[in-house]
Amino acid sequence: MKSFIVLAATWFGTGFAPFASGTVGTVGGIPFYLALSLLPLPLYLLTTAAFTLLACWVSGRAGVIFGEHDSGKIVIDEVAGYLVTMIAVPPTWQGVLAGFFFFRLFDVTKPQPARYFDRSVKNGYGVVMDDICAGVYACLATHLLLRFV
Repeated sequence: MKSFIVLAATWFGTGFAPFASGTVGTVGGIPFYLALSLLPLPLYLLTTAAFTLLACWVSGRAGVIFGEHDSGKIVIDEVAGYLVTMIAVPPTWQGVLAGFFFFRLFDVTKPQPARYFDRSVKNGYGVVMDDICAGVYACLATHLLLRFV
């Protein structure tokens, strides 16, 4: 079980990148999004919700394994946040890049309530929920950009 948790938490090792592991983990999540984008929207939403719950559990366990809460090695939260960002976004290169840019922007700046989850909720849910909040903001920004540009 420990191997599964480490593999999932680091999103197949991308969390071990020597720098910008969150960015590398997000890039690692793009193929997962592209595969899920083939699903009908209701199934995409259900899969994203289930994956988010899995990410919360994995992140909490990985924090114990790595000996630190919200370790930089844990990037499954970035993947969950990117999946939220990409809800109903067409799987074009423009959509993928816009979603990536906006997700990283909001994940780094952490506007409220993302900052609250990041600073105040010290468990697997806190690790993931700040990325989910960033994903909601990024989803809105991505849709606005793609609609008006």
